[in-house]
Amino acid sequence: MTAPLADDTALDIERRQLEAWRAMGPAEKAALISSLSQAAFDLALAGIRHRYPNASPREHVLRLAILTLGRELAVRAYPEIDGLSL
Repeated sequence: MTAPLADDTALDIERRQLEAWRAMGPAEKAALISSLSQAAFDLALAGIRHRYPNASPREHVLRLAILTLGRELAVRAYPEIDGLSL
């Protein structure tokens, strides 16, 4: 038997979850992953807004770019970051 995916989930529930994932078609799986990715993105942005409430919406986006892309790639995508003290 393999190790559980999560320590806080009962094995029978985890088995049902895995069965449900296996039963999904590719489009359903893609939609699920897309919505989970969007939720993670939204939570990250909410955290940035919470930590920097006085920052402009543009600064929030730039900080999110640094968080998600790493500073080096974020600067390549948004050269204005390089001149800011973010």
